[in-house]
Amino acid sequence: MDLHDKVALITGGKRIGLVVAGELAARGADVALSYARSKTEAEKAAGLVRAADRRAATFQTDLSRPDAAAVLVQSVVDRFGRLDVLINMASVYVQRPFTDLTAADWDAVVDIDLRAAFLCAHAAVPHMRAQGGGRIINFSDWIAKSGRPRYVGYLLYYVAKAGVVALTEALALELAADNILVNAIAPGPILAPPGTNDEEARAVEEATPLGRWGGEVEIVKGVRALLDSDFITGETIRIDGGRHLK
Repeated sequence: MDLHDKVALITGGKRIGLVVAGELAARGADVALSYARSKTEAEKAAGLVRAADRRAATFQTDLSRPDAAAVLVQSVVDRFGRLDVLINMASVYVQRPFTDLTAADWDAVVDIDLRAAFLCAHAAVPHMRAQGGGRIINFSDWIAKSGRPRYVGYLLYYVAKAGVVALTEALALELAADNILVNAIAPGPILAPPGTNDEEARAVEEATPLGRWGGEVEIVKGVRALLDSDFITGETIRIDGGRHLK
């Protein structure tokens, strides 16, 4: 896809999202970013976009609300006139013992990590269809893509991210006739989570065949490849330095 004068929406505009936004702008796209609480980070990402002489906008959005996705997408179209690329990155990542989990905990994770991706896609597709096609990139996780849980305490996250893989495949089939390609990226050790100490970071490196954290640029490369291809759809691509092999 030629991104010049196209419009992309990224849900979740900090850390990796910030770098992806900069890459899209460098390739000629205008970029909208939604955020829940990370306004400073979203504005920083918007600044990168504007520095590339492209238009940017940020939208505070609570994607746990069922109506929020449709409002967000319509706001983007009202601001920019179109929507060509949707990147569903918004996510909740919380560790909690199974015995402590409640129905509210389920909703808090699944509504953001899975349902919001579906609802954003559902709202975006009519606009993409009207202009002859588009791209949707969801974000799963290397563990979910590997097909088995590995860490205790992340039941809800695992279930939601496994659902993203299924959502990606089903959407790709549903939307193929509309030239809307749907894929997912399943990151592994890209950036250390906040609060990771040196010992924990080294342990991840030792467990990764390539022996290092990947860095945001590796996700950018994956996004770029999926946007460039006109024949990849329904795939979930692990970007994990071989972590799933151990």
